[in-house]
Amino acid sequence: MRIAFRADASVQIGTGHVMRCLTLAEALRAQGHECLFICRDHPGNLSELIAQRGFELHLLRQETGALHSTGSEDAATPEHAQWLGVAWQQDAAQTLNALNGKKTDWLVVDHYALDVNWERRVAAQVNNIMVIDDLADRPHQCQLLLDQNLGRKAQDYDGLIPETCTRLIGPHYALLRQEFAELRDASLERRKTPKLEHILITLGGVDQNNVTGQVLDALAQSSLPPETELDIVMGASAPALEQVRRQAETLPYRATVSVNVTDMAKRMCKADLCIGAAGSTSWERCCLGLPTVTMVLAENQKEAAEAIARQGAAFVIKNTEHLQTELDCLLTDNQLAEKLVAMSKAGTSLVDGLGCQRVINHLGTD
Repeated sequence: MRIAFRADASVQIGTGHVMRCLTLAEALRAQGHECLFICRDHPGNLSELIAQRGFELHLLRQETGALHSTGSEDAATPEHAQWLGVAWQQDAAQTLNALNGKKTDWLVVDHYALDVNWERRVAAQVNNIMVIDDLADRPHQCQLLLDQNLGRKAQDYDGLIPETCTRLIGPHYALLRQEFAELRDASLERRKTPKLEHILITLGGVDQNNVTGQVLDALAQSSLPPETELDIVMGASAPALEQVRRQAETLPYRATVSVNVTDMAKRMCKADLCIGAAGSTSWERCCLGLPTVTMVLAENQKEAAEAIARQGAAFVIKNTEHLQTELDCLLTDNQLAEKLVAMSKAGTSLVDGLGCQRVINHLGTD
């Protein structure tokens, strides 16, 4: 089968959409299927990473000027339409050009700026469309829809997708790389006797507002013992990367800054606590039972983060102004060990690491 992915990464969008598509694409390729990516050349895109992973990539040129739509289609536009960088009609035409008339069994669309109008425009050139969404805020024309967020209900998409569309809803379908399932047992075993010596800090591939730096400031003033180790993970396109590197050298703890890591599962397995962004990596942490202080960095992350907190799988901080106080309260809690165990168990009950294969089964790839 031939599967195309239309997703973007940028300083504004972040890296999560492309990263979860890469996870699905790698699993499909391992089963003998052909995968290609169609992405726009936004600042902060992941074209080099996609190429390094060995996938065919069509990089759509970055445009300047107005984004006005044309034609008689539905006048409603997605809330995140500006993320596309061009009018949707132009993007659809460029996407069709990238597909080059070749038979495409599935087109996977993971983009908040695209909706039913774009999908209808490209539908004639592809056999099936799969949409990956988190918002349930706009209509789609697709045969398969994935929303892997906790708290989402299938009926949230009533009226937004065809009645015949198959809905894959919840973290049971979370797109995780194979190594997370492989390391799950070892990670859970070491969490039976919790400690707090190694903290993983990962605030997204871009971290446009340098929340990483704010976290390090708060930890520098906390009551953590000096032997604590901080593992700080950032993306190469993070605007504050060099600033964080300099800041890490001044901390009263051993701190390392790593960029574009390929061993996140191992790092999560080794960590006792994570201070991390809400989003797709939440499911990676849950799979490995990694207790987490979750930072909500965007409005569209809030609902899922709160749902995870209600399940007891994470502690959520919504306001960075109170970060130091809230972190210190947590880290000095005399029941911290019990809380770490409880968070670990709650997380593992939500995600088992096998969601990617469940999604592939619905693509009819056998």
